Amino acid sequence: MSAIELALDWTPNTNHTGIYVADSEGYYDDAGLDVTVRSPAEDDYDQTPAKRVATGESTVAIAPSESALSYHTHPDYESLTAIAAVCQQDTSAIVALGDSDIDRPADLDGQTYASYDARFEDHIVEQLVRNDGGDGDIEVTRPPKLGIWNTLVDGDADATWVFMPWEGVLAERDGIDLTPFYLDDYGVPYGYTPVMLARPEIIETRGEDISRFLEVTGRGYEFAADHPEEAAQILGEAAEGPETLDDEDFLVESQRRLADNYLTDDGTWGEMNTQRWTAFVEWLADEEILTTIDGDHIPASEVTVADLYTNDLL
Repeated sequence: MSAIELALDWTPNTNHTGIYVADSEGYYDDAGLDVTVRSPAEDDYDQTPAKRVATGESTVAIAPSESALSYHTHPDYESLTAIAAVCQQDTSAIVALGDSDIDRPADLDGQTYASYDARFEDHIVEQLVRNDGGDGDIEVTRPPKLGIWNTLVDGDADATWVFMPWEGVLAERDGIDLTPFYLDDYGVPYGYTPVMLARPEIIETRGEDISRFLEVTGRGYEFAADHPEEAAQILGEAAEGPETLDDEDFLVESQRRLADNYLTDDGTWGEMNTQRWTAFVEWLADEEILTTIDGDHIPASEVTVADLYTNDLL
């Protein structure tokens, strides 16, 4: 059996259902893979999943696409390559509480944003505000990552970034109104989120293992897309994490909202295209968000988009 450690980007949720389906249905065993799924709750998010892969502690990570760009331009770590898109559509949004005075991104000027402390995150949100006519003058706070949702709900922050099929459905369950701002609606061509990442060295030396892993993981996501209720039940039974995993009605509704976002139009999982990656890189560069860790601007011409992702293992 070939061992693979997969570092999740968050505590288990419906973005991860295909993984738990593949494990529970024996797809990994049949492919000769011993897959360990690691939640960031194990160390209270002391390390991001991308960093765990960059340092060789995990084999594959789930993360937003800009993590590939971040490590590609980081002097202290190996580059990371996106090897599959978990979802084809971006289901994330910047959200504020519905009973606040924040009705549009421009209203975030002077308000607090609870940040996950990702390298480009805060600047993307600032530009979102500017794209809506604001100044991009937000006050960034950095609470413990796994407590960010509660920071918003408790009123200790005015806005944060969430996945609507998860926290959005959670808010509905709990009677909390949200005002969401979807990035694409405000001129932000956000990349794939989330994606799976691996080091180029691992792609080179363990390509067959990674390819088998992606193939059967894709079968898990295809199952989740076709059978959302059954897949939600599998997730609830197999995953260990927050109390929301014990709420079957919530899981089923979350799964239904997300099911149509897993696959391409022709029903395949994981594929990415150059145009989408290029649009995101060029936007980041044009807005001078794409910088070195020292703050120096990186023009888009210095980034080879083909090095950021591959479909070759699918």
